[in-house]
Amino acid sequence: MTDQELRERARAVIPGGMYGHQAAPGAGYPQFMRAGRGARVWDVDGNEYVDLMCSYGPVVLGHRHPAVEAAVAEQARLGDCQNGPGPVVVDLAELLVRTVRHADWAMFAKNGTDATTMCCTIARAQTGRNKILVARGAYHGSAPWCTPRPAGVTPEDRANLGYYTFNDLATAQEAAALAGHDLAAILVSPFKHDAGFDQELVDPAFARGLRALCDAAGAALILDDVRCGFRLHLGSSWEPVGIDPDLSAWSKAIANGHPLAAVLGNDAFRDGAQRVFVTGSFWFSAVPMAAAVATIGALRDEQAIPAMHRTGIQLRDGILAQARSWDLAVTYTGPPAMPYLTFAGDQDHELAAVFTAQALRGGAYLHPRHNWFVSAAMTGDDLALLLTATDQAFAAVRKHRSD
Repeated sequence: MTDQELRERARAVIPGGMYGHQAAPGAGYPQFMRAGRGARVWDVDGNEYVDLMCSYGPVVLGHRHPAVEAAVAEQARLGDCQNGPGPVVVDLAELLVRTVRHADWAMFAKNGTDATTMCCTIARAQTGRNKILVARGAYHGSAPWCTPRPAGVTPEDRANLGYYTFNDLATAQEAAALAGHDLAAILVSPFKHDAGFDQELVDPAFARGLRALCDAAGAALILDDVRCGFRLHLGSSWEPVGIDPDLSAWSKAIANGHPLAAVLGNDAFRDGAQRVFVTGSFWFSAVPMAAAVATIGALRDEQAIPAMHRTGIQLRDGILAQARSWDLAVTYTGPPAMPYLTFAGDQDHELAAVFTAQALRGGAYLHPRHNWFVSAAMTGDDLALLLTATDQAFAAVRKHRSD
């Protein structure tokens, strides 16, 4: 079955043919994928790509990592979705508490949206307050309170949100003052990674300022580590900054592509976590938890996070050298393992679309409007093929600008 045939079938039974972030990012992109192994993926038409999207973040060790898949197979042999959780839920909670500095306890769900929503709910239950502050333009999930699309959302869904500007402490202080005694929490991403915009690393002074604001107000500092967690540090992403949140939301890389999310918290918010009712039919499935235990072990034992950082630096240096050689002005932002490329003046992402479309034809799967992800499975051969494809992509941009 070809990609085009599957698209035609999908249009009849799936609204729009596909939805959410899994819709193909542009013309020429495959919609349906067949397989993945290591840092490579194959679409249903048999085309092979070096994968720099990693399923939009979940695949951190590489597709079908042997230790993870062995743990998955062993747990599946015993059972997955049962009348009660398997013992692995305790194993995983203990492992996360040992691994993440601010964590005294853990709860589990399925998606990043589950986790961010649970954090907000726990903060409100603990404080008895309503207001949550979020950065303008930040993405925290797809529930009505946080989805970036307005369709189906009512004003009441957003009535208890306040807004600040990332890395601008004065705006957070103003929003906190406006919330007054009703401030339940400040929700923040480890760095600014809004889709379609240059990324911005956190200013440590801003992080310290948010921590101080929450301490003064008796509110929760919530770190949305869904996208970044276990890609930048084996612990929360703000541990290197020296700031611990009260609550943190995790998903994506926590189980190397298997469906799992987690909320981690400190003892100050344990009572609120005990009092809320949050659950799901598949939240306690044992197989993804076994995958998470194996993933965290492999991240530690294989020194995967430093490896991704080193590969990310090589990728950045190679791409920036290529841009200079083609006399193209670009901005390359974010941590090396989670980079994003933009072209000067490319407000509508026209040049980015040309670049990524040509890279795709050269065997590199990139995205024109979303940050990329380096996996620990990327080899020197993968990087070489990737940089060959991006060099061809810069040539296509240069030609497009000259036409």
